[in-house]
Formats: sequence, structure tokens, C-alpha cells
Amino acid sequence: MAAHNELGKVGEEMAKNHLLQNGYKILATNWRTGRAELDIIAKQDDILVFVEVKTRSDNRHGEPEAFVTEEKKNFMRGAAGVYMELINHNWEIRFDVISVFVRPQKSYLKHIVDAFW
Repeated sequence: MAAHNELGKVGEEMAKNHLLQNGYKILATNWRTGRAELDIIAKQDDILVFVEVKTRSDNRHGEPEAFVTEEKKNFMRGAAGVYMELINHNWEIRFDVISVFVRPQKSYLKHIVDAFW
């Protein structure tokens, strides 16, 4: 597996643990439809949360969350619509971004709630 893929998996695992520790229920990870992928689908109380995880080992080119492009947001919105139809959803939704830095000396994450609005 390529180093960037391994880094991404580490970030997704950190994000998943963060969500679990904060009372979220994980419904799915790496859920795909067509060309779109939802990194984490979770539920917080009565809110269905679609989470994009961006992981970097440095921030020379900007914060990880800056790499969530409009195209990615549109793919996520479309995939979320498909997922909601499949589960016959009937509650509020939200799009979050979890930005993860993985560094040998210190790793950390930032959870941006309702990141698309």
C-alpha cells in the first residue's frame, strides 16, 4: 500500500475514534456509490452526519480541510442523497470535516462541525 494511503487510513481511524469518544454512532465507513465515497457516516443523537477526513503529515500547502474542494463537496452531497434514499432517512443531516495531522512528535485532529455551510 502506498504511504499516502496508509497515512489516510491512520487519519480515518483517528477520526473514527474521536467520533466514538464523543458519543457518535458509526453507521458506515468508506461507503461508495459510483465515483463518490463517504469516509464516515455517523449518527449524533437525531442527526445523520457525513464526515470527510483529510489527513496530512505537514501543512506546507495549507491546512488539511482546505483540500475539501467544491467538487468533493458536490460528490459528497450526491452520495449522501443516495445513502439517505437507501435507508429511508427522516432526520436532520450535517456535513463535517475532520482534519488530521499525523506527525512523529505529535498527532492531532480538528473536527469542523457543519463544515459546508
